[in-house]
Amino acid sequence: MTAEALASALKLPLFVIRLEALITRFMGETAAKLRLVFDETAKRRGVYLFDEFDAVGGHRSASNDVAEMRRVLNSFLQFMEEPNATDSLIVGATNHPDLLDRALLRRFDMVLPFEMPTDDEVRGVIKAYLRPMKYPNLAWKRILDAGRGLSQSELARAAEKAVKTAILDERDRLTTRDVVGALDERREMREAFTGAPGST
Repeated sequence: MTAEALASALKLPLFVIRLEALITRFMGETAAKLRLVFDETAKRRGVYLFDEFDAVGGHRSASNDVAEMRRVLNSFLQFMEEPNATDSLIVGATNHPDLLDRALLRRFDMVLPFEMPTDDEVRGVIKAYLRPMKYPNLAWKRILDAGRGLSQSELARAAEKAVKTAILDERDRLTTRDVVGALDERREMREAFTGAPGST
């Protein structure tokens, strides 16, 4: 979502690097594909997103690491040092910053940690994603209670789900029940994946 916002603000195309297509089991092939990506950043100005970045940028000293991935990371670090005539923006996103190799921090101009949103931010994200639906008389205390502890992305997806529910019901107004129900579903999804209530 951040990469999308950056691309929109800069009026640049967004390119998402699919790591499942980039990483292969053949020696040298992943680094060669990575070279093609960086060649493209030099030719075509845009925002290039490496999602789940820890798959490429994991610690070189990790005990479960393999030599090929160390070579890929070394290649990535070298490519980041090369001059870029287009001023493309390269974004790496991860939910596991502790897994990243520290050398990466010196290659990126900025590191943005995303904390869980405050109540005001919860309200702001939900309102942004409820447009253009009408939502008079929502019980914001109940909504904030339901949304507390969810990430910005989870809040956005829940708000979108509430809007879809109302549209399918042929309504042009949202109820507190729509929003709270979608937030509760999103929390249940998180707990199903993490195995523990409230895990982040």
